[in-house]
Amino acid sequence: MRDEFARKLFAGPCEFFWGASKIDNLPPQSLPEIAFVGRSNVGKSSLVNALTGRKTVARVSQTPGRTREINFFNLGKKLILVDLPGYGYAKASKQLAAEWQHLIFAYLSGRASLKRVMLLIDSRRGVMDNDRAVMELLDSSAVSYGLILTKGDELEPSDGEAALTKAATEAARHTAALQEIHLTSSQNGQGLAQLRTSIARLI
Repeated sequence: MRDEFARKLFAGPCEFFWGASKIDNLPPQSLPEIAFVGRSNVGKSSLVNALTGRKTVARVSQTPGRTREINFFNLGKKLILVDLPGYGYAKASKQLAAEWQHLIFAYLSGRASLKRVMLLIDSRRGVMDNDRAVMELLDSSAVSYGLILTKGDELEPSDGEAALTKAATEAARHTAALQEIHLTSSQNGQGLAQLRTSIARLI
């Protein structure tokens, strides 16, 4: 029953309704919010599109670091999906990178309607230093988060299991990290049904 509710939820309407480039321009808080955050080019927008079964809900850029706004999507008038700007892209100017980081961190640490953060990790590379910095921020803010491994289609099955084990070991070191970790692929749908069900539980 829970899986069917999740399937119908993500198959229903999902509409972009707000973009915020500054922390004082966020939309009014109403529905529960689920935020997707990760390094630039980790596949956040592709994952949001794949979860909702659409190609154009979230804009996918071929240039890492292009998304500079926090984008809000209303999912069936029950949940808000939040696509955060990527962090850690070396070609962004230092000033822009600092502004993006401030925007991301201010949102993550100060949004009462934020119920869960999905921290996306490239399964081929594992948790990196800038990922750990975000994890430590979420730990200190007591914002619960789960690790979502992306691009699972590019791994052999044994490598996927190893990636999950390493991610679980890292999560165990952090006070706000959940032990539930998903290995996903926006290309072939791997792990998406389980992730939908996990998100739907929060409603």
